[in-house]
Amino acid sequence: MNLSPKIESFVMHCGEMGSRWGFNRTIGQIMGLLVMSEKPLSANEIGETLSISRGNVSMGIKELQSWRLVSTQHIAGDRKDYYLPAGSIWELANRVFEERSKREVDPTLSLLRDALLDDPANAQEAYAHQRMDEIHQLLETLTKWTAELQSISPEKLTTLMKLGSGVVRILDLKDRIVKTGSAD
Repeated sequence: MNLSPKIESFVMHCGEMGSRWGFNRTIGQIMGLLVMSEKPLSANEIGETLSISRGNVSMGIKELQSWRLVSTQHIAGDRKDYYLPAGSIWELANRVFEERSKREVDPTLSLLRDALLDDPANAQEAYAHQRMDEIHQLLETLTKWTAELQSISPEKLTTLMKLGSGVVRILDLKDRIVKTGSAD
């Protein structure tokens, strides 16, 4: 499969971004290629297009399947497995958020909950306890907020994001009204 320079640039960029998303470069490239492909691709096509070994493709596909980002499709009369993204761009983004939360935020929340159960033994621990409680509250708030965002339809979420700074201006206006009693 030959990629246009534009698509190749995007796929290579996905590889570079992979480590920031929680995967390695090869896995990022595989995901980028699958997202850009109009049709499902076999492991051989993926390997040839990206110049990577069949083993790397296989490991990459398994990792992407563990993230629930890739699904397998079978074509009648063909024994090969073909791979494609497991949903829309919004669904894929939600799965990445969910998986990152499971792998990164949930263990931190668990550790903080355990640490906060014990009373501090001295002033140093009391200060650390207070800071851990602040971190815990922040992560709990973010976790609840992202869960609510994930339940919103892509259309409503797009509208919400487009409101952006408008929402902040409304909140600032509300604060001014509360402080002064008027909207001047």
